[in-house]
Amino acid sequence: MNDQHALKEKLATLRTEHRDLDDVIQRLAAQLPIDQLQIQRLKKRKLLLKDMIARLESQLVPDIIA
Repeated sequence: MNDQHALKEKLATLRTEHRDLDDVIQRLAAQLPIDQLQIQRLKKRKLLLKDMIARLESQLVPDIIA
């Protein structure tokens, strides 16, 4: 159970960071001049976080024998 609790905490942290990155990307896109390189790096980080979130979620879901 302790492992699941740690995974849930990590998942919550990653989701928060993912959401925060979305806000930062939107703010940067609205500013002139637009820093495309910075936005591209943030989007790459956001995709990495999405993948990490998906992996953690799959670890939390118990295997179902079909």
